[in-house]
Amino acid sequence: MDDIYAIIPVSKFKNAKTRLSPFLSEEERENLLKAMLHDVTDTLKKHVDRIFIISRDEDVLDYAKKLNLDTILEDENSNLNKALKQAMKYCKGKAKKVIIVPSDVPLIGKTNVQMLIDASKSLDFIIVPSKGGGTNMIIMKPMAIHTRFEGFSYEEHLQAAERKKLNPQVHDSFFMALDVNTAQDLGEIMIHGKKTHTRKYLKELKVNVEPFRGSERLKVTRG
Repeated sequence: MDDIYAIIPVSKFKNAKTRLSPFLSEEERENLLKAMLHDVTDTLKKHVDRIFIISRDEDVLDYAKKLNLDTILEDENSNLNKALKQAMKYCKGKAKKVIIVPSDVPLIGKTNVQMLIDASKSLDFIIVPSKGGGTNMIIMKPMAIHTRFEGFSYEEHLQAAERKKLNPQVHDSFFMALDVNTAQDLGEIMIHGKKTHTRKYLKELKVNVEPFRGSERLKVTRG
Protein backbone atom coordinates (compact mmCIF):
# COMPACT_ATOMS: atom_id res chain seq x y z
CA MET A 1 0.00 0.00 0.00
CA ASP A 2 1.86 3.04 -1.29
CA ASP A 3 -1.13 5.23 -2.04
CA ILE A 4 -1.13 8.84 -0.93
CA TYR A 5 -4.43 10.66 -0.51
CA ALA A 6 -4.95 14.41 -0.29
CA ILE A 7 -7.41 15.87 2.20
CA ILE A 8 -8.70 19.39 1.67
CA PRO A 9 -11.15 20.81 4.24
CA VAL A 10 -13.42 23.52 2.84
CA SER A 11 -15.81 25.72 4.82
CA LYS A 12 -18.89 27.36 3.33
CA PHE A 13 -18.48 29.21 0.05
CA LYS A 14 -20.88 31.85 1.33
CA ASN A 15 -19.20 34.42 3.57
CA ALA A 16 -15.76 33.11 2.55
CA LYS A 17 -12.71 35.32 3.00
CA THR A 18 -14.49 38.12 4.83
CA ARG A 19 -11.18 39.94 5.37
CA LEU A 20 -11.26 40.70 1.63
CA SER A 21 -14.47 42.67 2.08
CA PRO A 22 -15.16 45.35 0.82
CA PHE A 23 -12.38 44.89 -1.79
CA LEU A 24 -14.37 41.94 -3.16
CA SER A 25 -18.11 41.34 -2.95
CA GLU A 26 -19.54 38.17 -1.40
CA GLU A 27 -20.09 36.61 -4.83
CA GLU A 28 -16.57 37.56 -5.93
CA ARG A 29 -15.08 36.05 -2.80
CA GLU A 30 -17.02 32.84 -3.39
CA ASN A 31 -15.76 32.65 -6.98
CA LEU A 32 -12.24 33.40 -5.77
CA LEU A 33 -12.35 30.43 -3.40
CA LYS A 34 -13.59 28.22 -6.24
CA ALA A 35 -10.70 29.36 -8.43
CA MET A 36 -8.17 28.71 -5.65
CA LEU A 37 -9.60 25.25 -4.95
CA HIS A 38 -9.37 24.52 -8.67
CA ASP A 39 -5.66 25.47 -8.66
CA VAL A 40 -4.92 23.38 -5.57
CA THR A 41 -6.65 20.29 -6.92
CA ASP A 42 -5.24 20.66 -10.45
CA THR A 43 -1.75 20.48 -8.94
CA LEU A 44 -2.47 17.63 -6.54
CA LYS A 45 -4.10 15.49 -9.23
CA LYS A 46 -0.66 15.13 -10.82
CA HIS A 47 0.88 13.71 -7.65
CA VAL A 48 -1.65 11.85 -5.47
CA ASP A 49 -3.93 8.86 -5.91
CA ARG A 50 -7.16 10.40 -4.63
CA ILE A 51 -8.30 13.83 -3.45
CA PHE A 52 -10.96 14.15 -0.77
CA ILE A 53 -12.87 17.36 -0.15
CA ILE A 54 -14.52 17.35 3.27
CA SER A 55 -17.20 19.94 3.97
CA ARG A 56 -20.66 20.54 5.45
CA ASP A 57 -21.54 22.85 2.57
CA GLU A 58 -23.55 21.19 -0.21
CA ASP A 59 -22.41 23.90 -2.64
CA VAL A 60 -18.78 22.98 -1.90
CA LEU A 61 -19.44 19.26 -2.34
CA ASP A 62 -21.33 19.84 -5.60
CA TYR A 63 -18.47 21.95 -6.95
CA ALA A 64 -15.97 19.28 -5.91
CA LYS A 65 -17.93 16.67 -7.85
CA LYS A 66 -17.81 18.92 -10.94
CA LEU A 67 -14.02 18.82 -10.58
CA ASN A 68 -14.19 14.99 -10.40
CA LEU A 69 -13.03 14.89 -6.79
CA ASP A 70 -14.06 12.53 -4.00
CA THR A 71 -16.19 14.07 -1.27
CA ILE A 72 -16.87 13.43 2.41
CA LEU A 73 -19.85 15.01 4.15
CA GLU A 74 -18.53 16.50 7.35
CA ASP A 75 -20.25 15.36 10.54
CA GLU A 76 -22.66 17.72 12.23
CA ASN A 77 -21.41 19.84 15.15
CA SER A 78 -17.87 19.48 13.84
CA ASN A 79 -14.96 21.87 13.40
CA LEU A 80 -11.84 21.97 11.25
CA ASN A 81 -9.75 19.55 13.31
CA LYS A 82 -12.64 17.15 13.91
CA ALA A 83 -13.30 17.17 10.16
CA LEU A 84 -9.68 16.28 9.44
CA LYS A 85 -9.84 13.48 11.99
CA GLN A 86 -12.99 12.17 10.29
CA ALA A 87 -11.28 12.25 6.88
CA MET A 88 -8.11 10.62 8.16
CA LYS A 89 -10.11 7.82 9.77
CA TYR A 90 -11.63 7.15 6.37
CA CYS A 91 -8.18 7.07 4.74
CA LYS A 92 -6.56 4.90 7.40
CA GLY A 93 -5.94 1.42 6.06
CA LYS A 94 -6.37 2.64 2.48
CA ALA A 95 -3.48 5.11 2.12
CA LYS A 96 0.07 4.94 3.42
CA LYS A 97 0.26 8.73 3.75
CA VAL A 98 -2.10 11.68 3.62
CA ILE A 99 -1.27 15.18 2.49
CA ILE A 100 -3.38 17.82 4.23
CA VAL A 101 -3.65 21.13 2.39
CA PRO A 102 -5.97 24.15 2.74
CA SER A 103 -8.06 25.30 -0.20
CA ASP A 104 -6.56 28.80 -0.42
CA VAL A 105 -2.96 28.21 -1.55
CA PRO A 106 -3.23 28.82 -5.30
CA LEU A 107 0.55 28.98 -5.83
CA ILE A 108 0.98 25.37 -4.73
CA GLY A 109 1.91 24.52 -8.32
CA LYS A 110 5.08 26.61 -7.93
CA THR A 111 6.21 24.30 -5.13
CA ASN A 112 7.94 21.00 -5.90
CA VAL A 113 5.13 18.83 -4.54
CA GLN A 114 6.54 15.66 -6.09
CA MET A 115 9.82 16.19 -4.26
CA LEU A 116 7.93 16.41 -0.96
CA ILE A 117 5.89 13.29 -1.72
CA ASP A 118 9.03 11.38 -2.72
CA ALA A 119 10.69 12.52 0.51
CA SER A 120 7.68 11.38 2.53
CA LYS A 121 8.38 7.77 1.57
CA SER A 122 11.34 7.81 3.95
CA LEU A 123 10.23 10.58 6.34
CA ASP A 124 7.46 10.29 8.92
CA PHE A 125 6.33 13.89 9.01
CA ILE A 126 6.77 16.82 6.64
CA ILE A 127 5.33 20.25 7.44
CA VAL A 128 5.16 23.49 5.46
CA PRO A 129 4.56 26.67 7.50
CA SER A 130 2.31 29.52 6.43
CA LYS A 131 2.62 33.22 7.05
CA GLY A 132 1.58 34.25 10.54
CA GLY A 133 2.53 31.04 12.32
CA GLY A 134 0.04 28.70 10.66
CA THR A 135 0.41 25.45 8.70
CA ASN A 136 -0.21 25.05 4.97
CA MET A 137 0.77 21.42 4.41
CA ILE A 138 1.34 18.25 6.41
CA ILE A 139 2.34 14.88 4.98
CA MET A 140 2.10 11.98 7.44
CA LYS A 141 0.45 8.65 8.10
CA PRO A 142 -3.30 8.99 8.70
CA MET A 143 -3.90 9.86 12.38
CA ALA A 144 -0.16 10.14 13.13
CA ILE A 145 -1.04 13.21 15.20
CA HIS A 146 -4.21 15.07 16.10
CA THR A 147 -4.13 18.22 14.02
CA ARG A 148 -4.26 21.63 15.68
CA PHE A 149 -5.15 23.96 12.84
CA GLU A 150 -6.25 27.52 13.70
CA GLY A 151 -4.02 29.99 15.51
CA PHE A 152 -0.26 29.37 15.73
CA SER A 153 -0.63 25.81 14.51
CA TYR A 154 2.87 25.42 13.05
CA GLU A 155 4.63 25.20 16.42
CA GLU A 156 1.85 23.06 17.87
CA HIS A 157 2.11 20.59 15.00
CA LEU A 158 5.90 20.46 15.33
CA GLN A 159 5.64 19.77 19.05
CA ALA A 160 2.97 17.12 18.54
CA ALA A 161 5.17 15.35 15.98
CA GLU A 162 8.20 15.56 18.23
CA ARG A 163 6.24 14.05 21.13
CA LYS A 164 5.41 11.12 18.86
CA LYS A 165 9.11 10.90 17.87
CA LEU A 166 8.23 11.43 14.20
CA ASN A 167 11.34 13.53 13.52
CA PRO A 168 9.41 16.32 11.74
CA GLN A 169 11.01 17.84 8.66
CA VAL A 170 10.27 21.46 7.74
CA HIS A 171 9.99 22.63 4.14
CA ASP A 172 9.97 26.41 3.89
CA SER A 173 8.27 27.57 0.69
CA PHE A 174 7.32 31.16 -0.15
CA PHE A 175 4.65 29.94 -2.57
CA MET A 176 3.09 27.42 -0.18
CA ALA A 177 3.23 29.90 2.69
CA LEU A 178 0.94 32.26 0.79
CA ASP A 179 -2.64 31.56 1.81
CA VAL A 180 -4.94 34.29 0.56
CA ASN A 181 -6.59 36.52 3.14
CA THR A 182 -5.82 40.15 2.24
CA ALA A 183 -5.62 42.43 -0.78
CA GLN A 184 -1.82 42.28 -0.42
CA ASP A 185 -2.03 38.52 -0.92
CA LEU A 186 -4.02 39.08 -4.11
CA GLY A 187 -1.19 41.30 -5.30
CA GLU A 188 1.27 38.45 -4.79
CA ILE A 189 -0.98 36.19 -6.87
CA MET A 190 -1.01 38.79 -9.65
CA ILE A 191 2.80 38.87 -9.61
CA HIS A 192 3.60 35.18 -9.20
CA GLY A 193 0.48 33.31 -10.30
CA LYS A 194 0.90 33.07 -14.06
CA LYS A 195 -1.22 30.28 -15.60
CA THR A 196 -3.36 29.88 -12.46
CA HIS A 197 -7.15 29.98 -12.42
CA THR A 198 -6.92 32.43 -9.54
CA ARG A 199 -4.85 35.02 -11.39
CA LYS A 200 -7.09 34.67 -14.44
CA TYR A 201 -10.13 35.39 -12.29
CA LEU A 202 -8.48 38.37 -10.59
CA LYS A 203 -7.64 39.79 -14.02
CA GLU A 204 -11.33 39.46 -14.94
CA LEU A 205 -12.07 41.55 -11.83
CA LYS A 206 -9.53 44.12 -13.06
CA VAL A 207 -7.30 43.74 -10.02
CA ASN A 208 -4.06 45.67 -10.50
CA VAL A 209 -0.82 45.67 -8.55
CA GLU A 210 2.16 48.01 -8.50
CA PRO A 211 5.17 48.53 -6.23
CA PHE A 212 4.56 50.83 -3.27
CA ARG A 213 6.92 52.59 -0.89
CA GLY A 214 4.42 53.05 1.92
CA SER A 215 3.65 50.77 4.85
CA GLU A 216 2.83 47.96 2.41
CA ARG A 217 5.12 46.70 -0.35
CA LEU A 218 2.33 46.52 -2.90
CA LYS A 219 -0.47 48.82 -3.96
CA VAL A 220 -3.43 46.67 -4.97
CA THR A 221 -6.36 48.35 -6.70
CA ARG A 222 -9.25 47.59 -9.02
CA GLY A 223 -9.60 49.18 -12.44
